[in-house]
Amino acid sequence: MSYQCPLCHQPLCRQETSWVCINRHQFDRAREGYVNLLPVQHKRSKQPGDSAEMMQARRQFLNEGHYQPLQHGVCRLLAEVIDSDTTPQRVLDIGCGEGYYTGAVVQALSANANARVYGLDVSREAIRSAAKRYPDVAFCVASSQRLPFMDSSVSAALRIYAPCNPDELARVMRPGGYLLTVTPGPRHLLQFKALIYQEAKLHDAAPESLPGWSLCKEESLAYPLSLSSDSAATLLQMTPFAWRARPEVWGRIATVERFACETDFILRLWQLQP
Repeated sequence: MSYQCPLCHQPLCRQETSWVCINRHQFDRAREGYVNLLPVQHKRSKQPGDSAEMMQARRQFLNEGHYQPLQHGVCRLLAEVIDSDTTPQRVLDIGCGEGYYTGAVVQALSANANARVYGLDVSREAIRSAAKRYPDVAFCVASSQRLPFMDSSVSAALRIYAPCNPDELARVMRPGGYLLTVTPGPRHLLQFKALIYQEAKLHDAAPESLPGWSLCKEESLAYPLSLSSDSAATLLQMTPFAWRARPEVWGRIATVERFACETDFILRLWQLQP
């Protein structure tokens, strides 16, 4: 799969340690192996995305295995739709973060010599860490609103909570290609919401509107968690609820021996219509 120049939208060609387009826009390969395809004029802040501290906290939580069932479910569904024929199969993880799911997808598709996995995130800190840990993945720093890939070059994409420009997604996807989305189920982390809001409402489980895509499969995945106070605080920090959590909420979590909560995910497999 060829990268696309984020400035002039021409194909980027590999030249030693750089990616270069016909208009001589050049993007150097970092020492860790990733390429930064997020020009400064496309940034909304000086350092967009998660900070190093946020990324490290999330990695610690994920390494403890709390979301391993979700990781397994994602890999299983993607492996079902990635053909093992002679056609190159390009899989893109949008908003891949530190690569917890991306690296697992590589392992799940390891028997397919024609499969290549790409990871994209707006956070340079996250991509730098991911590239060090998962050298078999092609990582890039880029915006999900401006995907730096050529038209019809992606076979399947993964989106776990990550926002994305639907027009861009359809542009880079091959006709008949697949998109796997993961969104919160109705009761996901309801116990955290109960600490923060006077009325803890259930998540809206309605599928998003994706014109041009058909919903092939929908699965629910729910299971309980029993977390230490440190793990519970890390998980809260990983969620949008953290912005609304008052000091007394953090204090309560810090003093509990175990914090019981529910996970509830919805996995949806979509296919782009020809």
